[in-house]
Amino acid sequence: MRRGGLNAGYLFLLIMAFAWGLNWPVMKALMLEWPPFTARLLAGALAIVLLLLIAAGQRQPLLPRREQVPRLVAAGFLNVTAWSLFAPLSLFWLNASEAAIIAYTMPVWTTVFAWPVLGERPTWPRLTGLVLGLSGVILLLAGPLASVPVAEVTARLPGALFILMTALMFAGGAVFTKRYPIAMAPLPLVAWQIVVGLLPVIPVALSFETVDWSRITVLGWSCVVYLGVIAQVVAYLVWFQALKRLPAGTAAIGSLMVPIIGVVSAGWLLGEPLGLRQLASLGLTLGGVVLAARG
Repeated sequence: MRRGGLNAGYLFLLIMAFAWGLNWPVMKALMLEWPPFTARLLAGALAIVLLLLIAAGQRQPLLPRREQVPRLVAAGFLNVTAWSLFAPLSLFWLNASEAAIIAYTMPVWTTVFAWPVLGERPTWPRLTGLVLGLSGVILLLAGPLASVPVAEVTARLPGALFILMTALMFAGGAVFTKRYPIAMAPLPLVAWQIVVGLLPVIPVALSFETVDWSRITVLGWSCVVYLGVIAQVVAYLVWFQALKRLPAGTAAIGSLMVPIIGVVSAGWLLGEPLGLRQLASLGLTLGGVVLAARG
């Protein structure tokens, strides 16, 4: 692959990491005013409308070809439903730190899936980078688990299974997207994946959630806009562009930057702890990404 394409891939990966990393403190603020699934549906609707309007303005075909629909449905379910349905469900049993530990095992599963499906045999630098990156995430997030009793950990098993499903699905989505690319312009491609991915969320929101509109402030609406425009439109577009230019395993390891950026931004924006452990985990994760990129 050309060096220019690789460099662009790393740039897209960095933009994705910031878009999804900053989404962590934004989601924390959003949850103070919104029920989680309703907020995701509103943000998703905003993203879909925006993507299709821009695509129409650029005269891009908005509808997929019939033979591409099965791939589109599979990709939407793997890439979007994972984070829109199963990840929020896990938070009924787990706190955010516990969920993130399991969610960001995704690079492990991507590396495992990419070997037989894509023929991306993991090199030693990439494996070392994976270990370093995961070490950074574990160092960052495992601290709060040290005082949790064994019985309480067992009680949280349903949440662990939901967030593990999230990690497996998104890893599968990364490999599926590489193995079976969808012949469609990027903007409508992301829009239709969001449509497909949010369909299972609708009955959950309608059945279990109500909105107290009197509680929604400017901050709450701003969080929805961020979730729709940045965390979905921008992040998914650059993620799929990164996947086009980088090996699936390298792109997945690069996603380990997301929780690091999330914790650092939460420290700056929300006053959450930001000390030696957080900085050390940032160094480990970035070192892992550099090693993976060279591998």
